[in-house]
Amino acid sequence: PGTGKTALALAMSQELGPKVPFCPMVGSEVFSSEVKKTEVLMEHFRRAIGLRIRESKEVYEGEVTELTVEETDDPLGGYGRTISHVILGLKTTKGTKTLRLDPTIHDSLSKEGVTVGDVIYIESNSGAVKRVGRSDSFATEFDLEAEEYVPLPKGEVHKKREVVQDVTLHDLDVANAKPQGGRDVMSLMAAMGKSKKTEITDKLRTEVNRVVNRYINQGVAELVPGVLFVDEVHMLDMECFTYLNRSLESTLSPIVVFATNRGVTKIRGTDVLAPHGVPVDFLDRMLIVRTHPYTVEEMVHITSIRATVEDVDVEEDALALLGEIGSRTSLRYTVQMLTPARIMAETTGRTKITQEDIRQVDKLFLDGKASAKLLSKSEGFMK
Repeated sequence: PGTGKTALALAMSQELGPKVPFCPMVGSEVFSSEVKKTEVLMEHFRRAIGLRIRESKEVYEGEVTELTVEETDDPLGGYGRTISHVILGLKTTKGTKTLRLDPTIHDSLSKEGVTVGDVIYIESNSGAVKRVGRSDSFATEFDLEAEEYVPLPKGEVHKKREVVQDVTLHDLDVANAKPQGGRDVMSLMAAMGKSKKTEITDKLRTEVNRVVNRYINQGVAELVPGVLFVDEVHMLDMECFTYLNRSLESTLSPIVVFATNRGVTKIRGTDVLAPHGVPVDFLDRMLIVRTHPYTVEEMVHITSIRATVEDVDVEEDALALLGEIGSRTSLRYTVQMLTPARIMAETTGRTKITQEDIRQVDKLFLDGKASAKLLSKSEGFMK
C-alpha cells in the first residue's frame, strides 16, 4: 500500500491526453443492485475504446455583409405576413457571395443572434448555423465590449471542411439504445418513470460494432484503443474474471491495467488462494509491474510538491523531518500533516512551517500503524 499505483493511473491519463480515452474504475463498482456485474465491466470496456470519425462537409463561411428578410402575404389569408426567403451576403479574403436561404434557416440565424459584421458558417447539407464571433474590422467600434473578435476567413466563401469528431463506443451504444418516443404527455411520463440505469443488449452492441467496422473499412473512421484502469482488482469475483477472459480476446479491446495491494489471498466468493486474489490462468495474460515503497528522498520531494500545490510554506528542516516520519508511517499520513501544521504555525503568527510544528502535529495525531499497535495492546478493544 502507498506505493503510488493510483498516482501512476493519473499520470497515464495526463500523458495520453484528451484525445485518447482513459476510463478509471474501482473493483467494487461492479456490485450494483440494478445492473449485472458483467454489464458494468462491458460498459467500462466500451468507454475505453474511442472512434475518431472524419467527415467532409460543404460549408459557407464568411463575414455577414447583408442580412435581409424578404416577406410576403400570408398564403392562409389574414393580415399577417410570412417570411418567403432570406438574402445573406458573405465576404472572405478572396471574394463575396450572396445566398438566397430557406425561411427555416432564419430561425437558426435568430437563435445565434447573427447581425451584419459577424463571422458565421453554415453547413450546406443540414442548414446548421454557427456564429464564430465578430469580425476584427469592428474591434475599434467600442472601447469596452464583451465580444470575441475573429479575423476574416481565408479562401472562398463556399468550401469543403473536414470535421473530426471523437466519440467512444459507449457513446454510440447509449445514442442507439434510447427509444425515440412520441411527444405526447404519456410518452414523456413513461420516459421519466424509467430507471436511470438501463442495460444495453448484446444484440445492439453487435450491430454498433458492425457499423463501426464498416466505417473503418471505408476509411471514414479510425479506431483509437484507450486504457481501462481497474483499481482494487482483488474485489472482483470469479464471474467477473471469467467474463474479462473473454472480453480481452475480443478484436475491439482496450489496454487494461489492473492494480492491487494484496499478496496471496482468497479469490472473492471462493476458498481458493491465489496471488493478488486473481485466478492463475488470468495472471498468465498479464505483464506484472512491481511497485516499491518510496525512499526518504522521494518522500521529501513529493511532500515539497504537495506543499507548493496547497500554497504551504515549509522549511527545509521540516521537510526532512516529514520524510523521516513518512518512512516510519506512510506518505499519505505525511501529506495529511501539512494542513494541521499550517494551522499550528498560523496560531503562533507565523506563515512558515517549522520542525516544532511538525512534532506537535505528530504528537496530536496517530497514523494507521500506530493506532493498530495501540489497540492490540489495550484491553477491551478489538475483541
